Amino acid sequence: MPKQYSFFSNIARLVKMKLVIPLLRSSHPADFKARGVAVGMGWAMTPLVGIQMTLVMMTWVFFKKVLKKDFSIPLALAYTWVTNVFTMLPIYYIFYVSGQLMLGHWDDISGYTQLQEILRDTFMSELSFSEKWLLFFKLLLQDWGLAMIVGCLPWVVAGAWVGYVLTMKFEHLRAERKKERLLAKGKA
Repeated sequence: MPKQYSFFSNIARLVKMKLVIPLLRSSHPADFKARGVAVGMGWAMTPLVGIQMTLVMMTWVFFKKVLKKDFSIPLALAYTWVTNVFTMLPIYYIFYVSGQLMLGHWDDISGYTQLQEILRDTFMSELSFSEKWLLFFKLLLQDWGLAMIVGCLPWVVAGAWVGYVLTMKFEHLRAERKKERLLAKGKA
């Protein structure tokens, strides 16, 4: 009988399997991996859930053709999954609030319950699946769009920067540990 894990253990295992193990298995240089994580985290911090992976591919073409640089596509694609259908609602709300604050609309910050109502009214209706999603995105763009687009910008920069820096630190620490193990083997 397979071992049962708690909800948080399952989340930790999923993060390790989808985000850490691809980093460990890649044999590319640290900056190549770090650029991939940065691109993935940058696109993950946008309100574009559903097309982020396509945008990663377009970014790769731009990097390759224009900047003459490269990055790890598998890592970039993996890290876009930081935002997904499960994390979308709270992250969209954070983008919205950030945007309202950046636009100076201190008195016009709608509550989280308003977003929940939009979702409930949209997805509990008798519309088809595609009609529900079209209505959802129409409501988001009309009511929350500008604030979300403006509000995601600092998160894009921060997500990409933190992803790059942490990946470089992780890779340097990993290289040091590997060097120490090799030295210990040589002395034994």
